[in-house]
Amino acid sequence: QVQLVESGGGLVQAGESLRVSCAAPRGALSFYLMAWFRQAPGKEREFVAAITWTGSNIDYSDSVKGRFTISRDNAKNTLYLQMNSLKPEDSAVYYCAAKSGQYMSRNGNDYQYWGQGTQVTVSS
Repeated sequence: QVQLVESGGGLVQAGESLRVSCAAPRGALSFYLMAWFRQAPGKEREFVAAITWTGSNIDYSDSVKGRFTISRDNAKNTLYLQMNSLKPEDSAVYYCAAKSGQYMSRNGNDYQYWGQGTQVTVSS
């Protein structure tokens, strides 16, 4: 069982930056493919980014490509999402997720473990 705990969300203005983190206090993330998803009120959950356990393969949604950077520190059992040039439409609850195997997936149903989420709000 992998427990995931997100942190770092908050309220920022459009154009500003924010970094959210996802820690696994009880276990190693090393051999899991990790991803970030987000969900805004009244909208479906949306894939944001994913990274293999070595970091050699990364995928971004078109809506965040060039503005967001996903990274991981396996020694610290922590996943990061650096978000730059934030827009009001980036406002959502951000969730980290983990899946076994290294097959890249944008489908949340493929992920076995989820965090509780952290709120990111971008004001205009």
